[in-house]
Amino acid sequence: MATSSQDGNGIIAGINVTPLVDITLVLLIIFIVTAKIIVTPAVPLDLPRASQSEEIQVVFSVIVPVNGPTLVDGQPATNDDTLLAAAKQALGKDPDVRAVINADGAVPHRRVLHTLDLIKRAGIARVAFGALPQEETEK
Repeated sequence: MATSSQDGNGIIAGINVTPLVDITLVLLIIFIVTAKIIVTPAVPLDLPRASQSEEIQVVFSVIVPVNGPTLVDGQPATNDDTLLAAAKQALGKDPDVRAVINADGAVPHRRVLHTLDLIKRAGIARVAFGALPQEETEK
């Protein structure tokens, strides 16, 4: 046990490390508890998985180009009501329908989130975002 004693000159002869150990253990507990919260993504995504089965997934395709209207299953959707109606119709055909949003990289974030909001409002819960694999640069 470390004790501190002072001589007549005011010199500390020992150091008490118990408060330092207590603070370190409290910080360790805080980091352990909050580690799970930090790892959880802010926007939960349901990304598709490759499978060997021959089951066919029904996909509701939404393409958001930089210029022009949004394309729903290859057909232009000129306004929000058209996109909402097409999403509800696809959900009516198959309750396990998966929406795939393919947005151009130059499309404003606000427009992509608005499209996602319309799909969620229609009742489609399974949404994925399309992406191409990163190209390797040749030397």
